[in-house]
Amino acid sequence: MFETEIETAITLARDAGSAILEYYRNGFVAEEKLGVDNFSEPVTIADRTASRIIVEGLARAFPDDGILSEEEPDDIAERLSHERVWVVDPMDGTAGFVKKDGDFGVQIGLAVSGVPVVGVVFLPYHDVLYYAAAGQGAFMANGNATPVKLIVSNKTEFAVMRLAASRNHASPRLSHVIKKLGINSDVRRGSVGLKVGLIATRECDLYIHLSPRSKIWDTCAPQVILEEAGGRLTDLFGTPIRCDVSDVQNHNGVLATNGAAHDQTVKHLRPILDEFGRRPR
Repeated sequence: MFETEIETAITLARDAGSAILEYYRNGFVAEEKLGVDNFSEPVTIADRTASRIIVEGLARAFPDDGILSEEEPDDIAERLSHERVWVVDPMDGTAGFVKKDGDFGVQIGLAVSGVPVVGVVFLPYHDVLYYAAAGQGAFMANGNATPVKLIVSNKTEFAVMRLAASRNHASPRLSHVIKKLGINSDVRRGSVGLKVGLIATRECDLYIHLSPRSKIWDTCAPQVILEEAGGRLTDLFGTPIRCDVSDVQNHNGVLATNGAAHDQTVKHLRPILDEFGRRPR
């Protein structure tokens, strides 16, 4: 089940990744765009080219499915009329692309009735591919190596867990959370898919994204990969993130863990979020 979807998404992610790397190596002009949350954020011709490759490819392969891409207009009514919707971030981590730190990825997810069921994340600069489908496990292919099945850690003590944190969005509030939870080790990287991949490969054990500004295209594909590896991805309050929504913003932040520590992390976060005046919406 979902074999064709996985194969198509992997092919398109690699094609988009090749186009992105051409711009990465040969030069580009960074621009600013106004996102759906009315905040300015960087965008480049690489984002738009990757989007066209993926959206046109998905439309050819699955003409009856809906498609949501960060770089394309969102016809909400049309999108919500479909049971199956592809959720695409043509280049997650544009800030890393602009800074040339290598931390950016192509993310292609498929949601059925609002639930993510297929996920592909390709990191072009690192030549690392993560992919998963519901009920079929999660896998990583490093370059041309044989794909390996992913299984998360089983750590539950914060003192021995490693946090995947954002390289480009450090905040005093996250530092406060780290101190309150007693986390002693963190890894600072870009791209949501990359950080979730660190949990799936046991290099990290949890990821806390306090900002309300991420979108469902940031989380759809990574969610499937992490869950099939045994982890969990929800909002900060433990509520599942759905894709059959008109408002694509993850207002309640993102929490990704190895699964074993998820409920206790939600429990320990709640009083800290109260300090910040954060309430679920």
